[in-house]
Amino acid sequence: MDHPTAHDLGLLSLNRVTTQGAPGQLQGTALDDGRTPSVAGPSQLAWHRFRRNPVAVVALAVCALIIGFALAAHMIAAATGHPYHAVDLQHRLQAPLSPGYLLGTDAHGRDVLVRLAYGGRISLLVAGLAATVSLTLGATVGIMAGYAGGAVDSIAMRLVDVLLSLPGLSLLILIGTLYSPGPVGLALILAALGWMPAARLVRAEVLALRRIGYVEAARVAGASDAWIGRRHVLPNVTPTLVVWTSLAIPGLILTEAALSFLGFGVRIPTPSWGNMLQEAKDFYTLSWTNVAIPGLMIYVTVLAINLVGDGLRDALDPRLKV
Repeated sequence: MDHPTAHDLGLLSLNRVTTQGAPGQLQGTALDDGRTPSVAGPSQLAWHRFRRNPVAVVALAVCALIIGFALAAHMIAAATGHPYHAVDLQHRLQAPLSPGYLLGTDAHGRDVLVRLAYGGRISLLVAGLAATVSLTLGATVGIMAGYAGGAVDSIAMRLVDVLLSLPGLSLLILIGTLYSPGPVGLALILAALGWMPAARLVRAEVLALRRIGYVEAARVAGASDAWIGRRHVLPNVTPTLVVWTSLAIPGLILTEAALSFLGFGVRIPTPSWGNMLQEAKDFYTLSWTNVAIPGLMIYVTVLAINLVGDGLRDALDPRLKV
């Protein structure tokens, strides 16, 4: 399972130019949109940078269309009159653009368009939930280890080292064979085996933040650790976490698709893009579109999210000029 590295994240600097002791505020940054404020906050500046990247903007629009398509699965099924599980052997392996079947049918006569929408819902659910849980676990462990230091840091990082040494793919296949998890269970298993890189990344950022003046000043002034973490640490690691998540989701989509294709992920008849490929491989000589369509959806989705992640990485890097 691939995870973004520190190099992939562009070595995001978390130092902020401060104004009157307020961390995270950028002073005198002009935005050329006709209504330029004298002081632009980090979110305004990041959005401005992102908008100036046409590739990232187009990729974001493609992501929105794919998510909308997946969320509209029920409406698509109702409009076509074909539930995703309905078998009709009289209309098996229909070509795309056949009457009543925009993208054709599979080997069991099921509407490919409907199953593609439901499969997208499952694939995106697994990847999104796995990324969210991984992010939560990794950020929690990383912040605790980096801020507490000492024995807490040593124990947490040795645990991370042990878990990183485990053969993740072999464990996923073993668990999938023994327990046949559903989409939510598969997402939680992926998260349990994938939160460690996020923990390492956050810990490195927190170690750097501990030495910054306003954090030390808050500590000397008697601020509690919880207040410092909420006010100074978490806001400054958020850009890195956002970028890490956007770059981790494509890898999770590919992992789910690979496991489902091999029969260890989401099980038939529940559709996912991976098990749609699994079913289509036995009939590719009769209907190549049954292989091409879900494969193309995986490719376009992963590419679009990766491009959005690259755009976010550049937009959230304060070293770049507007």
